[in-house]
Amino acid sequence: MAADFRELRVWEEAMVMVEKVYALAAAFPVEERFGLGSQIKRAAVSVPSCIAEGNARHSTRDYLRFLSMASGSMAEVLTQALLAARLGFAGQVAVDAFLAQHRAVSLQLQALRKSLQRRSAQSAGNSRSPFPVPFSPLR
Repeated sequence: MAADFRELRVWEEAMVMVEKVYALAAAFPVEERFGLGSQIKRAAVSVPSCIAEGNARHSTRDYLRFLSMASGSMAEVLTQALLAARLGFAGQVAVDAFLAQHRAVSLQLQALRKSLQRRSAQSAGNSRSPFPVPFSPLR
């Protein structure tokens, strides 16, 4: 695990995605700024927040759980951006910029999860007892 979440490329790219979401939401009609606009921004902010919080945890299991939540927020923000595009709330250039950034973050998030899962499986395999059956010194 990185010593500081700010060293993670996926966290930095997620921060850039948030900036793109805010730019996207800025074009929404006034009546949607507190509806879909607020919701999409909250979902986007959740992604780097979950990455940071998971990294700050002291277990791989917790980290993976927070990365799973970040993935859920990624699906949520994608759905909301696609909905905004369908409703004509955002320009195609802003939507395309968001989609490209979303894809980059998704791939990096998936790679981080796989890496942590492999590391977790390896450490679980290494922590096995050298004894083939449960050992008790009292037997």
